Amino acid sequence: MPTGPRPAPAATEAEATSEALLALVLKSVDDDKAEEIVQIDLRGKSDVADYMVICSGRSSRQVASISEKLADRLKQELRLSVRMEGKETGDWVLIDAGDVIIHVFRPEVREFYQLEKMWLPAGAVRAAPV
Repeated sequence: MPTGPRPAPAATEAEATSEALLALVLKSVDDDKAEEIVQIDLRGKSDVADYMVICSGRSSRQVASISEKLADRLKQELRLSVRMEGKETGDWVLIDAGDVIIHVFRPEVREFYQLEKMWLPAGAVRAAPV
């Protein structure tokens, strides 16, 4: 019988998948110059997703571009087809990638809806940027 320390238990496949998806989302939006990138951990708060990512683009064109490139990367790298709403107007694009929900806003639209306030713990002013 072997002695010594036991290896730490491996993350479940769902956790690993969720973490890998989050990492790819964060890298993609950062690479495309999204601003004020915030991630919110929804585990234990929502059955819809494990994480929410909120970010801003400076214009409708940039919001649409960030969203489109993210959808393409998810499809190419993870073979994941996402559902996307709002790309036509470019004010607020919602991307449902399963375990991660992504909101890409123009700054004034983001300020109007203030999604961070809805999902952050009571007393928190704003999530720490990524």
